[in-house]
Amino acid sequence: MNGTGGGRPTGQGSVCHTVSEKTDSRTARLRKGSRGGRPPGFDEERCKKHHTIERAINRLEQHRAVATRYGKRRYVCLGTATVAALSIWLRT
Repeated sequence: MNGTGGGRPTGQGSVCHTVSEKTDSRTARLRKGSRGGRPPGFDEERCKKHHTIERAINRLEQHRAVATRYGKRRYVCLGTATVAALSIWLRT
């Protein structure tokens, strides 16, 4: 993800939201009335899970070999990610 808060499509052409709506966007939408469009959905529990996963991926990418993906073969990449995960787990 690029940090914009967009989710993955659900298969029905819609996108799941994980970031809450800004207050100025909400007031502008309410001010427009029926022309304001449909409010985006927001699930607080899903946002918490999304944040946890993002933090875990960022911690894994602190390891240079994981971030740059030096391994060309699947088992090398898996081993590198496993070693990185173990070192994170042992430090916490």
